[in-house]
Amino acid sequence: MGSLISRFRITAVSHVSFRARPAEIFGLAGESGCGKTTVARMILGFEEPTSGKITYWRKDGAQVDRRNVWRTAGIQAVFQNPFETFNSLRQVDRYFFETLHNFGLTQGRKKAKERIDETLRTVGLSYPEVAGRYPSEFSGGQLQRISIARALLTNPSLLIADEPVSMVDASIRISVVNLFRKLKEEQGMSVIYITHDLATAYYVCDWITIMFRGNMVEMGKAEEILMRPRHPYTELLRESIPEADPKQRWQRKTEIIELEREEYLRAGCKFAGRCPQVMDKCKREIPPDLEVDGVFVKCFLYVQR
Repeated sequence: MGSLISRFRITAVSHVSFRARPAEIFGLAGESGCGKTTVARMILGFEEPTSGKITYWRKDGAQVDRRNVWRTAGIQAVFQNPFETFNSLRQVDRYFFETLHNFGLTQGRKKAKERIDETLRTVGLSYPEVAGRYPSEFSGGQLQRISIARALLTNPSLLIADEPVSMVDASIRISVVNLFRKLKEEQGMSVIYITHDLATAYYVCDWITIMFRGNMVEMGKAEEILMRPRHPYTELLRESIPEADPKQRWQRKTEIIELEREEYLRAGCKFAGRCPQVMDKCKREIPPDLEVDGVFVKCFLYVQR
């Protein structure tokens, strides 16, 4: 990341490595600007990694050509704002027919309607409810479910959900999140769930990775990571979740004292400028990748002394 007039070049994502397993919801969590969406764009083929590799496998075990991942690897995506997913001047059902045509799945209009209706019923809707209507005629929650249904139309093996509930009302977030759990359990689908909301991540994810300034700082089972965080940054995120008791106060206050660019360019640990347990070597050296009780953590605190 950089420009012709900039003296700095920022690496948006560095040394990120994980595996999305079948019938599993894998979370990528962290604050805005940490590299979550960049990782998703590379998986989807929108961005080309400058080093490393991304490996795709079909349900039958065959490896897939990265140049055609959407069609051959069975990958689909659901994005943050459903109102930006659909053109306001096009009827929503036309997207479904177009998707079936583009993937060579059409077998006549009658069969197409049956398939669309079946998929919509998976998300609690039906074809008659959608046919002939424009995006503005639906609520945000309905339109997000329609977006998910469109992604499911091709029977994908992997669904990438990028902040899928951040733009919908709090009252219907749980129904959308429950839908992802249903898809995992009933269809064996893998989901990469991208979020900055640790509460929904804890509820829906099996495994989770915490990212900070393009780096993975902690990875493991969601309950283990979010209930017993090892990395100081994960602890900070955990403490930032509002408590039910308004009288509760953070036990530790951490001020943001550096700009995002400075954190990205830091030579040692990217979190050293905010960390309450920072050591001198954190400012000079990159922390090693360690395994602590089955959890991946990138921190000098766990290096044997």
